[in-house]
Amino acid sequence: MSHIQFTMIGGFLGAGKTTTLVRLARDYVEQGYRVGIVTNDQADNLVDTHLFRSEGFPVQEVPGACFCCKFDDLIETATRLGETAFPDIILAEPVGSCTDLVATVVEPLRHLHGGQYRIAPFVVLLKPEHGLKILGGQGKGGFSPKAAYIFRKQLEEADCIAINKIDTLSDDQQIQLEETIQSEFPGREVLRLSARSGEGFPRLRSLLQEEVVQRHIPEIDYDIYAEGEAELGWHNSAALLTASSPFDLDDCLLKIVSMLGSRLVDSGAEIAHLKAIGLWEGFFAVVNLTGNEVTPELSLASHQQSQSADLVINARVAIDPAILEREVREVVKEVSEQFSLEVQFNSTQSFRPGRPTPTHRYAADQHP
Repeated sequence: MSHIQFTMIGGFLGAGKTTTLVRLARDYVEQGYRVGIVTNDQADNLVDTHLFRSEGFPVQEVPGACFCCKFDDLIETATRLGETAFPDIILAEPVGSCTDLVATVVEPLRHLHGGQYRIAPFVVLLKPEHGLKILGGQGKGGFSPKAAYIFRKQLEEADCIAINKIDTLSDDQQIQLEETIQSEFPGREVLRLSARSGEGFPRLRSLLQEEVVQRHIPEIDYDIYAEGEAELGWHNSAALLTASSPFDLDDCLLKIVSMLGSRLVDSGAEIAHLKAIGLWEGFFAVVNLTGNEVTPELSLASHQQSQSADLVINARVAIDPAILEREVREVVKEVSEQFSLEVQFNSTQSFRPGRPTPTHRYAADQHP
């Protein structure tokens, strides 16, 4: 390749971006390509960064705000990856509550750095529960109108909308959802994917090699956008767990996320995404909870008995961030007592996202 392929996969919190990117990265490596990954968050210490690194991929993190507000940092990070990992393909995972990425990331990349990067079509993943409830009119599932606004704008700017987790849908539900998407967002290709099984990925990979004739740049009301993001409490924390005798790392992690999810649901909070990773001597376990109506999932098992582990928790919940931090600390402490563990928190960040202020924004009729 004469240019590095820059592939950004969007989608709302819990849509399965990380699992999708892991599978894509593995597929590309098997085909002989070198892959680098850029993660993004409002804070640092991401579960996703630890996961990609544990999978053996070169990964860099852009913390502190969305790609759109940290565009220069994104370029510096991609440049460092280029100089150290020499990737043929860079996979980028934006913040799940971010929209307007075509106008503020894709188009600036193409206009300002088109000599270095080939920008792949912008694929936005759709979680079936979100699609059925928000687009299909089957209730709002805890989504406020402002959060639903962000969700819709993400789909509106997509070159391709990928229904992920189709293995959780009946054939009739898949048809209904695809027809709804095509009706509300005409002109977009609709893919059916399962990041877990790999169904639909051959078409996804071929689509990412295609050239985009015309991007979709919707009008964005930044007041609604900012207020929708600010409804979420954001929490990232890291802790060290130690014990005098070995404990089951997978069971411990699953217990933490399960108990935390139950307490948040009981309090009336809407969970956008809870993620936790436990790391020990090259082994790791990951647990995800992607909503109030689903059960926590041990996405990756370590199958290890350990006497210590680094624990990282990322929580995105519609609740006061101070309450969210208190709940996380209390749950980790309670589960640690059940497993006879000592716990030491090393870092904690809890806040509401600030108003997005993009570095660049290219209008639909703007040309280089």
